[in-house]
Amino acid sequence: MYFLMIRPQAKKQKEKQIMLQSLQPGDEVMTIGGIIGKIEGIREKENVVILRISKDVKIQVSRNAIASKLN
Repeated sequence: MYFLMIRPQAKKQKEKQIMLQSLQPGDEVMTIGGIIGKIEGIREKENVVILRISKDVKIQVSRNAIASKLN
Protein backbone atom coordinates (compact mmCIF):
# COMPACT_ATOMS: atom_id res chain seq x y z
CA MET A 1 0.00 0.00 0.00
CA TYR A 2 2.83 2.40 0.89
CA PHE A 3 4.49 1.99 -2.50
CA LEU A 4 1.24 2.51 -4.38
CA MET A 5 -0.01 5.67 -2.67
CA ILE A 6 2.36 7.46 -0.34
CA ARG A 7 5.70 7.00 -2.06
CA PRO A 8 4.67 8.54 -5.44
CA GLN A 9 3.10 11.50 -3.61
CA ALA A 10 6.23 12.05 -1.53
CA LYS A 11 8.38 11.90 -4.67
CA LYS A 12 6.23 14.54 -6.44
CA GLN A 13 6.34 16.75 -3.35
CA LYS A 14 10.14 16.50 -3.20
CA GLU A 15 10.44 17.33 -6.94
CA LYS A 16 8.24 20.41 -6.49
CA GLN A 17 10.31 21.57 -3.50
CA ILE A 18 13.50 21.26 -5.57
CA MET A 19 11.87 23.23 -8.42
CA LEU A 20 10.75 25.99 -6.04
CA GLN A 21 14.24 26.29 -4.54
CA SER A 22 15.82 26.53 -8.01
CA LEU A 23 13.71 29.52 -9.14
CA GLN A 24 15.74 32.50 -10.36
CA PRO A 25 15.00 35.91 -11.88
CA GLY A 26 14.33 35.51 -15.59
CA ASP A 27 12.54 32.16 -15.26
CA GLU A 28 9.09 31.95 -16.84
CA VAL A 29 6.58 30.30 -14.52
CA MET A 30 2.90 29.51 -14.16
CA THR A 31 1.03 29.96 -10.87
CA ILE A 32 -1.55 27.55 -9.49
CA GLY A 33 -4.17 30.05 -10.70
CA GLY A 34 -2.90 29.84 -14.29
CA ILE A 35 -1.12 33.21 -14.40
CA ILE A 36 2.01 33.10 -16.54
CA GLY A 37 4.83 35.54 -15.90
CA LYS A 38 8.56 36.08 -15.73
CA ILE A 39 10.28 36.27 -12.35
CA GLU A 40 11.61 39.78 -11.70
CA GLY A 41 12.82 39.16 -8.18
CA ILE A 42 12.62 36.90 -5.15
CA ARG A 43 12.30 38.05 -1.55
CA GLU A 44 13.66 35.12 0.42
CA LYS A 45 12.68 36.36 3.90
CA GLU A 46 9.00 36.76 2.99
CA ASN A 47 9.02 33.74 0.62
CA VAL A 48 7.59 36.00 -2.11
CA VAL A 49 8.20 35.98 -5.86
CA ILE A 50 7.67 39.12 -7.96
CA LEU A 51 6.27 38.28 -11.39
CA ARG A 52 6.06 40.51 -14.45
CA ILE A 53 2.89 39.51 -16.27
CA SER A 54 2.90 42.30 -18.86
CA LYS A 55 4.95 45.36 -19.77
CA ASP A 56 3.70 47.55 -16.92
CA VAL A 57 2.25 44.99 -14.51
CA LYS A 58 4.09 43.23 -11.69
CA ILE A 59 2.47 41.07 -9.04
CA GLN A 60 3.69 39.45 -5.84
CA VAL A 61 2.84 35.82 -5.17
CA SER A 62 3.86 33.31 -2.56
CA ARG A 63 6.66 31.05 -3.73
CA ASN A 64 4.35 28.11 -2.92
CA ALA A 65 1.82 29.45 -5.47
CA ILE A 66 4.20 28.62 -8.34
CA ALA A 67 2.88 25.49 -10.07
CA SER A 68 5.52 24.96 -12.73
CA LYS A 69 8.57 26.33 -14.47
CA LEU A 70 7.97 26.88 -18.19
CA ASN A 71 11.54 27.38 -19.44
